[in-house]
Amino acid sequence: MRKRDISRRRFLTRGTQGVALAAAGLMASGPLAANAFGSMNERPEGLGSRTQASCPGEGAQRLSLTKLHAWEDMGYGMFIHFGMGTYFGLEWGKGDAPASTYNPDKLDVDQWVQIARDAGMKYIVLTAKHASGFCLWPTRHTDYNVTNSGNKTDVVKAFILACGRRGILPCLYYGSRDNHNGPPRGCQMPKPRGGDEGTYTTSLYQDFVTAQMNELLTEYGPLTECWVDRPSLLGQGYRTYIYNHIAGLQPDSVIMLNHGWPSDLISFERSMPPVSGLMKWREFDGKCYYVPGEVNTPIGKHWFYVEGDHPLSDQELLNLYVQARRRGANLLLDVPPNEHGLISDEYREALMRLRRNAKL
Repeated sequence: MRKRDISRRRFLTRGTQGVALAAAGLMASGPLAANAFGSMNERPEGLGSRTQASCPGEGAQRLSLTKLHAWEDMGYGMFIHFGMGTYFGLEWGKGDAPASTYNPDKLDVDQWVQIARDAGMKYIVLTAKHASGFCLWPTRHTDYNVTNSGNKTDVVKAFILACGRRGILPCLYYGSRDNHNGPPRGCQMPKPRGGDEGTYTTSLYQDFVTAQMNELLTEYGPLTECWVDRPSLLGQGYRTYIYNHIAGLQPDSVIMLNHGWPSDLISFERSMPPVSGLMKWREFDGKCYYVPGEVNTPIGKHWFYVEGDHPLSDQELLNLYVQARRRGANLLLDVPPNEHGLISDEYREALMRLRRNAKL
């Protein structure tokens, strides 16, 4: 996907040719079962070797192999699910709670970043907006944000600054599904168990997404990774437009369109690449693309903080790291702060043991 100067109107009026996900595609499935990881005694020595290139040259992907290999070499990052969902323990918040419900009374973003650094992580992906539609920055495009909440801290700004102080690379997550701002703007959401097939978003909601993306990508500095969830809701034309729009605003950022194409990365959500290793060279429309992988999974059972959700055992966490790296993917481990705005001691201690066990 070479960067091209093409208007959004043209993308939205083009046919679907050339942007559909290939049949062999990027979607990863299957539970993250303990028996998928092999021996609990495995250690990470010698991990991270890349599969031999099966395509000539640099490939047709937007980013150079040098930049993509540098992203792969980071190996290990922290996912932070935090926001309105923290106060209900729900991944897919309904978006109907008042903004004042969000009220972390001991919010310490620097603590999150320091823990990630001390745990041996190299980058952090923060959920700037999840399915509830609540925004962790003072966006100008909806009042459902920190400005009208119980704690008015611009969490995105505090996060970016903390990453700079601690030497961690900042990344942002943006959820396409929005149960507060979406439906009033004409966004039809999927059935609870029906996946995304047959859903759509209107151009009005797409304008809202573009406007918010402009804020996040132009007002907070460079990002290492831009993570867009549920891109299938956006439709093929707009999905391709927003990929190119992000690339134009953050040309050095690696773009994850979770289970969508175009994308610089492939996501393995609560799952692993095959034992034989991630197939990084993929063919789309007769062209070869180098597409690295990222395993994303929570430290316990839930993405957002739920009281009593204990971390996986030391052996299970070690196996997550070992197998993700051995199979050729980065590990993005979700560590959610609690309702006070702090990562619990239980999670922090589990991460420190993992660093020792994995010899990071």
